[in-house]
Amino acid sequence: MRLLFLSDTHLGFDLPARPRSPRHRRGPEFFETFEQALAPARRGEVDAVVHGGDLLYRSRVPAWLAEAALAPLRQVAEAGVPVLLVPGNHERSRMPCPLLAIHPRLHLFDRPRSVTLEAGGLRVAFDGFPYAHDVRARFPVLLAEARGAAARPASADLRLLLLHQCVEGATCGPGDFTFRAGPDVIRRADLPRDVAAVLCGHVHRHQVLPGRGGPPVIYAGSTERTSSAEAGERKVALLLTLSRAGLEGLEPVALPERPAPPPRPRWAERGGRAP
Repeated sequence: MRLLFLSDTHLGFDLPARPRSPRHRRGPEFFETFEQALAPARRGEVDAVVHGGDLLYRSRVPAWLAEAALAPLRQVAEAGVPVLLVPGNHERSRMPCPLLAIHPRLHLFDRPRSVTLEAGGLRVAFDGFPYAHDVRARFPVLLAEARGAAARPASADLRLLLLHQCVEGATCGPGDFTFRAGPDVIRRADLPRDVAAVLCGHVHRHQVLPGRGGPPVIYAGSTERTSSAEAGERKVALLLTLSRAGLEGLEPVALPERPAPPPRPRWAERGGRAP
């Protein structure tokens, strides 16, 4: 089975419906990169698409933006390629305008659930849940709910875990800040040992955390730079190859190299207007 994994597209970023100034807006570039990241699925090169969360840049968006963001995923699903979508923290763990996400091959992890897909004679169970606050303490319960939420064949050849969370050991920023502890950081030791890999969104840097006796944690990273802290980071989507033996291959798909946005002025960080 071949998977396309992408995450943190933040569609709607710098895309006001009524711009107040004529400056260059980066919003259309986020949509262009999203389409480029989906290209392998449109060419029929993968068996499923996993989006690791933060499809949108915020939870309250107009219907036209939710429709524009979901339409490419529905088109992929309509072409016969299943899509699995995990709501992230920017969506406040749920999709706005959820009726737009209804499609028999678009699987929305808006609650703890498990979805089993089959391709090339391989059955893969995808367990997951939307972004959760205080996940360190809640993780065992959420995982158990995901695995028990739906009747699924017990004969799955392989399992994957889909998350939009910080996992212990992940790094970000120019100073390589490392997530180690805290209520919103999952312990590596708590990850289930019976999954081939954890596909995770939320941290914008592409990285693979080695298993250390458990599953590897794979962050696709964001598809575009959303802050100057990401200036030196390469942006990619990922092609994963699965077999009965587990994760056999991981291939990055290069995305456009665009400059990072400049730091926001202090008045903008406070939510005010330009002086």
